[in-house]
Amino acid sequence: MLSRLASLAVHRRRLVLILSALGFLLIAVISGPVMTALSAGGFDDPDSESSAAAEILENRFDAGDANFILLVTPDQALDDPRTQRDGQRLTSELADRDGVESVTSYFTAQGDPAASELVSKERDQVLILARLGGDDDEITKTAEEIAPELTGEQGSLEVKSGGYAEFNRQANESVEKDLLLAESIAVPITLLLLILVFRSGAAALLPLAVAGVSVVGSLAILVVVAQFTSVSIFATNLTTALGLGLAIDYSLFIVSRYREERAAGRDQEEALRRTLDTAGRTVLFSSLTVLLSLGALLAFPLYYLTSFAYAGIGVVLFAMLGSLVLLPALISLLGHRIDKFDPLARFRRKRPPTERTDGQGFWYRLATFVMRRPVPVLTLVLIGLAVLVAPFGNASYGLPDDRALSKSSEAAQVGDALRDNFPALAGQGLQVVLDGAKPPVGELSSYAASLSGIDGIERVDSSAGVFQDGELVAPAPPGAAEVFDADDSTWLSLQSVTEAYSDDGQDMVADVRGLSPPEGTESKVSGMAAAYSDTLDSLWAALPYAATIIAVLTFVLLFLFTGSLLVPLKAIIMNLLSLTATFGAMVFIFQEGNLTFLAGDFTVTGQIDVTMPILMFCVIFGLSMDYEVFLLSRIKEEYDRTGDNTAAVAHGIQSTGRLITAAAGLMAIFFLALVFTSFTPVKILGLGTALAIAMDAVVIRGLLVPAFMRLAGNANWWAPGPLRRFHQKYGFHHERPSPATDTKAPAGSARTEDPAERVPTRN
Repeated sequence: MLSRLASLAVHRRRLVLILSALGFLLIAVISGPVMTALSAGGFDDPDSESSAAAEILENRFDAGDANFILLVTPDQALDDPRTQRDGQRLTSELADRDGVESVTSYFTAQGDPAASELVSKERDQVLILARLGGDDDEITKTAEEIAPELTGEQGSLEVKSGGYAEFNRQANESVEKDLLLAESIAVPITLLLLILVFRSGAAALLPLAVAGVSVVGSLAILVVVAQFTSVSIFATNLTTALGLGLAIDYSLFIVSRYREERAAGRDQEEALRRTLDTAGRTVLFSSLTVLLSLGALLAFPLYYLTSFAYAGIGVVLFAMLGSLVLLPALISLLGHRIDKFDPLARFRRKRPPTERTDGQGFWYRLATFVMRRPVPVLTLVLIGLAVLVAPFGNASYGLPDDRALSKSSEAAQVGDALRDNFPALAGQGLQVVLDGAKPPVGELSSYAASLSGIDGIERVDSSAGVFQDGELVAPAPPGAAEVFDADDSTWLSLQSVTEAYSDDGQDMVADVRGLSPPEGTESKVSGMAAAYSDTLDSLWAALPYAATIIAVLTFVLLFLFTGSLLVPLKAIIMNLLSLTATFGAMVFIFQEGNLTFLAGDFTVTGQIDVTMPILMFCVIFGLSMDYEVFLLSRIKEEYDRTGDNTAAVAHGIQSTGRLITAAAGLMAIFFLALVFTSFTPVKILGLGTALAIAMDAVVIRGLLVPAFMRLAGNANWWAPGPLRRFHQKYGFHHERPSPATDTKAPAGSARTEDPAERVPTRN
C-alpha cells in the first residue's frame, strides 16, 4: 500500500495536491466555530451519586449550590440608605434576568439568621448568591450575558463576579487569548529552527503544511463531536502543540530518509518508494502507538479528559494522513529543489547528506561510550531519576477551581475573598436528598441531629428544624416545608467550613454517606466535597482499564514491530520511569511552590489537579513511544541486516539521535509556550510534557536505551518459537534492498568500522 502511495505521489501529485487543498478548505470551514462550540467544565462524573442528587435538587426542588456570586464592596457603611437602595436594585436586576433560578442577597435577607453568613468578618463586603439553571453551556452563556452588565461600579457599590459559572466563563475567555499568545511565541521560534533543522527553506515549509492539516482537521473533529456530546475547550491547547509537534516529527523522519535514499543514487520514484516502505511504515506504527495512548482517555467518565482523547485522535489521524499522502506529493513536486533556499547555508559546516555511522558522529560516540560502561551509566541515571521521582510520593490532589485562573481574574479574587472573609460559604457545604418517601418528622429530626454531629458539619437546615452538635437549636423558619419537602422526598442542607478538596472533606462525605437514612428512603449526597470524592473514585476505578489498554496494546504493537518480548517490556518500563520523574517535578513546582519562576505567575494551593497525571500519562506515554518506534526501526533494520546487536544499537542511535533530539526540541517549544497561559492545569501540561520530551530524547534514548540493550545483548531480540513464527508471518518487516537497487549505492556508503570491534558483543 505504501509503495502505491509513493507511485501516486510521483505520477499523480497534482491531483493529490488539488484534492488535499479542497479537503483542507472543507475541514477549515467545519472547524471555524470551534471556540463557540466547545465548553468549559467537565470535571464531574455525570453518572455519580453527587450528580444524581444535584439533578434531583434542581428538577424537583428548584435548589442547589449557588454558581454565580457577586462580591459587593460599598463605599459607605452597610446600613447607609444609599448602600441599601443600590444593593436592593442590584439584587432585583439579577433576579429578573433570564436563566437565573434563585437569588439570595444580604440586602433582602436581613432578619434571616442566614444573612450573617453573607457579610464579611470586617463588615466591609457582602455577597449576592445566585443559581443559574441549565447545563455547563447554558450556565456559561447566562453568565456571559449578565456579568458585564452587573459588575464594576453600580452606583455606590463596586461589584465583582465569581463562582462556578464565572470560573467557566473566564476560563473560556482566557483559553482563547492564551492560545493566540502561545502561538505568537512559539511559531516564529519554530519557523527559524525548522530552517536550521531541515537545512532548507523549502523543506522547512513541509511540516507546516502537514501541521495545518492535522490541527485544522482535529478542530473540525471537535466541532463535529460537540454536536453530540460535551467537549472541553481546553482540548484546543493540546491540538495546536501536538499537531505541530507530530507534523515536525513525521516530516523530519520522512524527509531525512528521502535524502538518504537520494544520496545513495536512487531516482525520485524509487527513493520515495523506499522512504515510505521504511520511514513511512515507521510513521504508521508510531501513529498507532500515540493514538492508542490518547484513545485510552476515553475510558474515563469526565468529558474534560475524553475531550483530549477526541483532540489527540484527530491530530494523530490527520498528521498520519498528511505525512503519508500530502507530504510525498509535496516532496515529488519540489524534486531537487527540496534542498534549496537555505538562508543559513554560509554559516553551516559542510556535512554529508547521510548520517555518519563510521564512529565519528556524536550520537555514535555517545552510544559506544555508554555501551562500554552500561552498569555505571544505568546506576547514575537511575539515581538522578529517583531524585526527581521522590516528590511524587507526597502528591495531594484536587480539582480546578477559581485558583487555577490568573490571580488578576475576578473569579479568583472573589474566590479568595470567600475563603478569607466568608468561611461558612467557601466550601458551600453538602446537600442530602432523601428520595423514595418523605419521612415522619421524628425520624427526620433524628437523622438531621445525627448529621449535625459529624466532624466537619457546622449546621443542618431542614423542614424539621435547625440542628447543631446533635441538638435542635431552632425550629424550622416559616416556609421551610416549601423549600425542603416534596411529596415523595425531602432534602437537608449541611453547612461546613471544611475544605472541599481535602482528605478531611472526603472523610466528611464518607461519614455522611455512612449514616443510615430513615426507613423507606434512599440518601444521595451532593456538593463540592461530594463531587470531588465521586470524581476521585471514578478516576481511580477507570485508571486500571486505561493503563491496561495502553500497556497491552503497546506491547503487542511493539512485538509486531520488533519480534521481541524484551524490547517492548523495556520500552514500557523506561517510559514509566521518565513519566514518574516528570510527575515528581510537577509536584515539586506546582504543589510545593518551588522554582515557580519556571511556570510564571500562578496560585500555589498545596494540591495538584487530579486529572493532570492521567492526562500527562497518556500524552507523554504516546509521545515517548513515538520516539521509541523511530529509534527501534533503525536499530531493528540494522540488526536484521547484520545480526550484530551492539553495532545495530550504535547505528540506530547515530541515525536517529540528531533527528529525535531536533524533533523533541521543536515539539517542546510549543508545549513550553503553554506555560505562558493563565490556566494552571494547562501550565502543568505544557511544562511537564516539555520536560518529559526533553528527558526522553536525551536521557532515555541517549543513555538508558544503549546501556540496557548492551546488557541484554542478543536476548533483546528473543521470542519463543511460536511467537517468532507468528511475527515472521504477521509482523512488521523492513524491506531488504534488492541487488538491483544496491548497485546504485556508491561504494563509499558502506560502514568503515564495526562498533563491535570496539565493544565486545554480549550474548
